[in-house]
Amino acid sequence: MAGNSSRTWTAGPPRPSMCPDGSAEPDAATAGSPAATARLLAGVLADVLRVEHVSADSHFFDDLGADSMVMAQFCARVRKRADLPSVSMKDVYRHSTVETLAAALTGPEAMASASAATGAATAGTGLATGVSTPTVPATPLSMPHQPSVRAFGPVPATNAAQTSHGAAARAGTRQYVLCGLLQLLFFLGYCYLAASAATRGYAWIGDGSALADRYLRSVLAGGAGFIGLCTVPIVAKWTLIGRFTPRQFPVWSLTYLRWWIVKTLIRTSPVRLFTASPLFVLYLRALGAKIGRDVAIFSTHIPVCTDLLTIGDGAVIRKDSLFSCHRAHAGLIQTGPVTLGKDVVVGEQTVLDIHTSMGDASQLGHASSLYAGQAVPAGERWHGSPAEPTGTDFRSTHAADCSATRKIRYALGQLLALLLVYLPLATGGAALLAAAVPPLKAPLDAGAWPHAGPVLCLGALATSFTLFFGAALAGLALQGVLPRLLDRAIKPDTVYPLYGFHYGLQRAIALLTNRKFFTTIFGDSSAIVHYLRYLGYHLCHVTQTGSNFGTELKHDSPFLTSVGSNTMVADGLSVINADFSNTSFRLCRASIGARSFLGNRIAYPAQARTGDNCLLATKVMVPIDGEIREGVGLLGSPPFTIPRTVMRDARLNHLAGGSELRHRLVRKNRHNAVTAVLYLLARWFHVFVVTLLTLGAGSLYPSLGASAIALSMVGGLVFSVCYFTLIERAATGFAAQRPLTCSIYEPSFWRHERFWKMAAVDHAQMFSGTPFKNVVLRLQGARIGKRVFDDGSFFPERTLVTIGDDCTLNAGTVVQCHSQEDGAFKSDRTTIGADCTLGVGAFVHYGVALADHVDLACDSFLMKGEHVPSQARWGGNPARQLPDNTLRPPVSLTGRI
Repeated sequence: MAGNSSRTWTAGPPRPSMCPDGSAEPDAATAGSPAATARLLAGVLADVLRVEHVSADSHFFDDLGADSMVMAQFCARVRKRADLPSVSMKDVYRHSTVETLAAALTGPEAMASASAATGAATAGTGLATGVSTPTVPATPLSMPHQPSVRAFGPVPATNAAQTSHGAAARAGTRQYVLCGLLQLLFFLGYCYLAASAATRGYAWIGDGSALADRYLRSVLAGGAGFIGLCTVPIVAKWTLIGRFTPRQFPVWSLTYLRWWIVKTLIRTSPVRLFTASPLFVLYLRALGAKIGRDVAIFSTHIPVCTDLLTIGDGAVIRKDSLFSCHRAHAGLIQTGPVTLGKDVVVGEQTVLDIHTSMGDASQLGHASSLYAGQAVPAGERWHGSPAEPTGTDFRSTHAADCSATRKIRYALGQLLALLLVYLPLATGGAALLAAAVPPLKAPLDAGAWPHAGPVLCLGALATSFTLFFGAALAGLALQGVLPRLLDRAIKPDTVYPLYGFHYGLQRAIALLTNRKFFTTIFGDSSAIVHYLRYLGYHLCHVTQTGSNFGTELKHDSPFLTSVGSNTMVADGLSVINADFSNTSFRLCRASIGARSFLGNRIAYPAQARTGDNCLLATKVMVPIDGEIREGVGLLGSPPFTIPRTVMRDARLNHLAGGSELRHRLVRKNRHNAVTAVLYLLARWFHVFVVTLLTLGAGSLYPSLGASAIALSMVGGLVFSVCYFTLIERAATGFAAQRPLTCSIYEPSFWRHERFWKMAAVDHAQMFSGTPFKNVVLRLQGARIGKRVFDDGSFFPERTLVTIGDDCTLNAGTVVQCHSQEDGAFKSDRTTIGADCTLGVGAFVHYGVALADHVDLACDSFLMKGEHVPSQARWGGNPARQLPDNTLRPPVSLTGRI
C-alpha cells in the first residue's frame, strides 16, 4: 500500500526537544521546511492510522484507505501541535499526499497569504465609516477567502470571551425562569382570546337560517378573523417596539420578551400564505421595511426586524433564503441592517447575516452566505460561504413586462379566493359537519359530559377516521390528476411574466405536489420511486435500493425532474426547476445523473454541471458553469473535487448486488411497509384524541364558555408533545441510540429509518425561543444544559446530542448525528461545549466535538469528526478556523430596541 515510495517516514518516539503540547520540535535549521513538515505530518498520520510508516506520495484515500472521519482526526491532532501549521479538511482534499500537503503549507504562496491575512487583521481602526470595493488577497490554505477589512463595518462582537460587556449582560437563572413564565402567560392569554373570537364567530355562523345565509356569514367571519390575525402583529410591533435599530440585548430579559412576542405574532401571521405575491411585499412595508418597486420575494422566512431591511427597486430574493436582520450570539440578540441595492439577485438557500449589504446589480449565488460586515460591491457576482467574487452569472432568465395592473389583478384574485372559497370552507365546514353527522351534534346539544361520553367517543372516532384517511386518499388522488392537467398549459424553457395565469398555474402545481405528509410515508422505502413517478418524475431504469430517496424532497415542477438509474438521494434535496427574476419566470428540466449520491440539504439547479457517478456532499454548492463533472465528488461552497468513494465506505457495499441483495431488499420492503402502517395509525390516533378534546370542549362550552375551547387548545398541545415523545422513544425501544456503522441492508439501519419516520419534530419547533424547547428536547432524550437558547434548531437523533450550559442555537441550525453515502450508513455522538454559538443555518455533522466558548459562523458546515478547540471561531463550508480580523465597536450596543 505504501511501499511504492522511495521516501517513507516512521512514527517513532518523540525527540528530546518538546513543544508545549508535548510534540517534537524540529531542528532550527530545518524548522518550517517542506521536508521537515512532511516528516512531522507523516508521523502524525501514521499514528492516527495505527501503521508503522506512511510514504511521502501515498494518497490519503486511494492508497492509505483513510476516510473523512480519519482525516478529521488527523487535522485535529495537527492543530494541537505548535511545530506544525494548521490544516483543514479542505487542505487535505486539495493536497492528498503528505508531500504535496507539506509543500502547500510551507510554500511561498502560503507564507505570503498568511502575511496578507496578518496585515489585514492589524490594519487601522479608521475603516468603519464606509464600504469600499474589497480587494482579493491570496487565499491561505487553511482559511476561507476574506475580503479586505474595508468591506467590514462595525459589527457586534463575535466572541463572548473577547467582549466583557457581552458576557456581563447575560441573563441568569431567575430571568430564565421568569421569562418562561411570562411566555406561558402570553400563550394562555392568546389561546383564550383566539377561542373567544372563534366561538363567537362559530355561533354567529350557526345562527344562519339557510345555506346561503351561512355562507355569507362564513365569508364575513372568516374575513374578519383573517384581517385580525394580519393586523395584530403590525399593531404589536409598533406598540411594543416602535422602530428596530442596531442593538443587542440579553435573551430571557424583559426586552427580549417584548421582541419575542412581536416575532411570534409575525411568524404565525397568515400572510405567509402570500409569499411570492405583491401582498407579501405590502405587508413587510406595513411592518417598517423599506422596499422599492418591482421587488419579488420568494422565501417563506419572514424577517422580524423589518425596519432594518432595505431592498432596492427590481431586486429578487429566491426561495429558502434567510434575511431576518437579527441573530443570537453568546446569550445576546443582535440586530443589524441588511441592505440590498437595485436589481440585486439573491439565490436559493442563502443566508444574509446582520450588517451585510449588496450594491446595485450585484448577485449572490445559491447555497451561499454573507457574513456579518461583508459587502458585495455594485455589479459584482459573489458565491460561497463566506461569499467571494466569481465570474458566474446567476441571473438565468431575462425580464418580462409585468405592469402594476397585472400585480393588482393577481393580488385581488388571491384575496377573493381566500375570502370567498378557502375561509368559508374552514369556518363553515365545522358547522356543516356537526349538523350532518348526528354523533357529533348529540354531545354538543346535551351539554352533560358524563351522559354524552360514549357518544362523544364514537363521534370522535368516526370523524377522525373519515377526516384523516379520507383526506389522505383524496389528496393522493388529487396529486395524480390536477397537476397534470395544469401542466399542459405551461411550456418548458418559455419565459412568462409573473403574477399572471401561467404563474398561478406554476404556484398551484408546486403547492399540490410538495406535500410533506406523502413524502414522509413513502420516503426511505421502495415506494418512494413509484410515488415520484406518479407525481411526474422521469425515473428511467431505476435500480431499487430501498432507499432511493429520503423523506424530505421538494421541487418546482415534478414533470421536469429527471433522476438517473442507481442514484440515491438523502433528505433535504430541493430541485430548482423554476428560474425567477423580479418580473418573470421560466421552467427548465433539471437532470440528476446516474450512479450518483446526493447528501443532505442540497439546492440542485436546472443548470447544474454534473453528470453521472458524482458524489454531491452535504450542503454543497452545485456548480452551474464549467465542465461537466463526472466520476468525482464535490464538497463545499464554492465546490471543490474530492474522491467519489473511499475504500472504507466501499467495504460496506458488499450487499449491493446479487441474490443476497434481492433477499435483503424483500425483507427491507416488508419492514418499511410495517413502518408506514404504524406511521399512519399513530397519526390517526393523534387526530382522534385531538378531535375528542375538541368535541369535549364543545360539550363543556355551555357551562365554561370560551375557557373550555382554550383549555382544549392547551390540552391538545400538551398531549401532542407527550404523545409524540412516547412514540419516538418507543421506536428506539426506550433506550438511547448508539453509534452505528452498517449497510443500509441490515436490520439496524431499518430500525433507524423507522425512528426517523415515527419521530415528529414540528410540534417541538413551536417552543423555539422559550425555555420549554429545552424541556421538550430533554423528554426526547437530548442532553441539554442549563439556560440554553434555541431559536429553531433541529436534531434528527436527539439521544446522540449533548449541548452544554448557556449555548446559543440559531434558527435553521442542524446537528445531525448520522450520514449515509451510497449503501453505507454511519452515526455517532456529537458534543457541543458550554457557551457555544451555532450561527443561522449552520450544519454540524456526526462525531463532532466542540470545546467551550466556540463560535460557529452562519451557514457553516462542520464536517464529521472535527474537534474544535476552546475559544475558537470557525466558519465556512466546509468549516475551518477563521482569522480574527473583524472590527468591533468600541462601546456596548446593549440598550432599548
